Amino acid sequence: MRNQVSALAAGMIAFFSHSAMATPENFEFDKAHTNILFAVNHLGLSNFYGQFNDFDGSLVFDQEQPANSKVEVTIRTASVDTDVPKLDEHLLAEDFFDAARFPTISFKSKTVSKVSKSRYHVLGDLTLHGVTREVTLLATLNHIGEHPLSKLLEKYKGAYYTGFSATAVIRRSEFGIESYVPNVADEVNIRIETELRRK
Repeated sequence: MRNQVSALAAGMIAFFSHSAMATPENFEFDKAHTNILFAVNHLGLSNFYGQFNDFDGSLVFDQEQPANSKVEVTIRTASVDTDVPKLDEHLLAEDFFDAARFPTISFKSKTVSKVSKSRYHVLGDLTLHGVTREVTLLATLNHIGEHPLSKLLEKYKGAYYTGFSATAVIRRSEFGIESYVPNVADEVNIRIETELRRK
């Protein structure tokens, strides 16, 4: 009888421990270590790159049950940065982002699914240039747990972090941005490198 009680207790402990692990966790972006990048081919000569510097958002991540996870991001269109001021100016004009009419770009996940040990598909609605379409981010989990510098730097003491790399490909014409296609490619490659701190 004692053995049965012990086995039952052990089972309950294991169950509740697993349940605790499966609780979705809330993260916020470490903006100093997050990059939202895009690349577009120019005249077949090269790929030019840009990024957005001003954004907000959050991640709810459930490693045990990814379907409980969700991500939301809002980007200020005017924060586009290609290191070429005149190009940035042009990108904000009506030919491209038309930032005066569409001051934000947003992504809101609909489903998150695990496809391998560290790979996830994040299907969501991307709203760009006033048009909303489904886009799938291919995300790789790089780390989850104690920050690697938690024992070296005071600001990371006790910090619990996760880090992801994610990619997607869109066609800008599908969002009503058609200027100079095909000289400036229709296909846009998106890359996100992000570190997030648990709240």
